[in-house]
Amino acid sequence: MKKAFFFSLALLASLVAQAQYQFTLTSDCNCTSIKNQQNTGTCWSFATSSFLESELIRMGKKEEYDLSEMYFVRQTFMDKAKNYVYRQGKAQFGQGGLSHDVISAFMEAGAVPESVYSGKLPGDYMHDHSEMEVALKGMLDVITQQKKPSNKWVSSVSGILDAYMGDAPEKFIVNGKEFTPKTYAATLGINPSDYISFTSYTHHPFDQQMILEIPDNWSNGSYYNVPFSELVTITKHAISKGYSVAWDGDVSEKGFSGSKGIAVLPVNEKREDIFTKPDEEVAVTQELRQETFTNFSTTDDHLMHVTGTAKDQQGTTYFYVKNSWGEISPYSGYIYMSEPYFRLKTVGIMVHKDAVPAEIRKRLGI
Repeated sequence: MKKAFFFSLALLASLVAQAQYQFTLTSDCNCTSIKNQQNTGTCWSFATSSFLESELIRMGKKEEYDLSEMYFVRQTFMDKAKNYVYRQGKAQFGQGGLSHDVISAFMEAGAVPESVYSGKLPGDYMHDHSEMEVALKGMLDVITQQKKPSNKWVSSVSGILDAYMGDAPEKFIVNGKEFTPKTYAATLGINPSDYISFTSYTHHPFDQQMILEIPDNWSNGSYYNVPFSELVTITKHAISKGYSVAWDGDVSEKGFSGSKGIAVLPVNEKREDIFTKPDEEVAVTQELRQETFTNFSTTDDHLMHVTGTAKDQQGTTYFYVKNSWGEISPYSGYIYMSEPYFRLKTVGIMVHKDAVPAEIRKRLGI
């Protein structure tokens, strides 16, 4: 009797284990620790700063770098403000951005370590840009209503950023050496022109560059437009060669949970076990991608950092994704994103050009 009881328990435990997600990493790029964007809309800087830190590791840098995400944010706010005024208020202004904004900030203003510029004032215990955004937008709206605005507003924008984020450093010391942001960036060995973005939508021709019409693309950054299967091909190839990938996409789906660490695209969205049990997912097509983009079911809600690949117990492929919401989820802040979710909900990716398969590079002339 006891043997039968224990056998039943063992069988039940085995069935439960089979039902639960069980992930095994199949490849993993080196990356830095999980960060937290807190009460800001700056995922784009956190994701891309993490991406650049992984690039430094890949390049063989001996020390682990921790770049200041908020330094890039501050520079980008200045650029957004100028764009907003020059377009007479007919432009996007807010906390959002994209990976190429960090690359542009790196080119224009250099980079600094987190230890030099945190973007917090003394006594601040977390990042919070809500009031700062309101202050900036309110001032800029007044400026754009003037018949002949002066140039004084530029220093006023800088003053608001200083008041909420602290003065941007002009010089600083690292390991006994003095740097400016530009000279520090020069020591990193990162070439901004090496990084390119890809998307996949049929309202533009494939195999050409295009400006993606999403609200946070305020700077009119360009993307190579390729068939959606090649977004997967490029990402898998990059990871297999030790290159990570900056990801931009939609996280509003019922199958996405940062706290559960799972992103899936279930056929049955009403399932109660979406985040505990693998099951059938939607078969994604190019037409479905376009439909969800056109009807706003897919929007660029969030940016994250793809650092690896994994499989579940059924052999299904997932992408291992570093988030910027702190060490939440059973996976300490990481998310396992299924390939169907990636296929449908990826708006764009950014990679090093050498991470792109040779045949795709040749075809696109990269």
